[in-house]
Amino acid sequence: METTTHSQCTCFRLRKLARLVSQRYDRELAQVGININQYSILRRASAHPRALGELARELGMDRTTLSRDVKPLIAAGWVELASGEDARQRMVKVTANGKRLVARAQPIWRQAQDAIEASMGKANIDALHARLDQAAQSLDSGVRA
Repeated sequence: METTTHSQCTCFRLRKLARLVSQRYDRELAQVGININQYSILRRASAHPRALGELARELGMDRTTLSRDVKPLIAAGWVELASGEDARQRMVKVTANGKRLVARAQPIWRQAQDAIEASMGKANIDALHARLDQAAQSLDSGVRA
């Protein structure tokens, strides 16, 4: 019989870990009024405008979910949507206010990152990252095959 503390379900374990890690980042990033998901979107789109579909793929989200998650960023004045080379293409552009927010959030994100690394140990974090990257690549390849 399966127990909640030792689930054999890979999805359950990954989602539980993801929730715990997200909560740690969210607690810290609340200081600047955003969560880790919003920070990730802003950070990845801040260097240059990004096509919505490209950004969704990089974040591992579906385009509809990303569109929904971008709406509060637009309302806050941190992001704009613009047309791309093709009028159907939507580009996510981080505004000057959004870039200032990312700059304020970056050291706070770093503190959360460092705290997680300290609690788990650098070698464990490095091994976890390698395994997660390998698993993501393997599963992504399997989806496209």
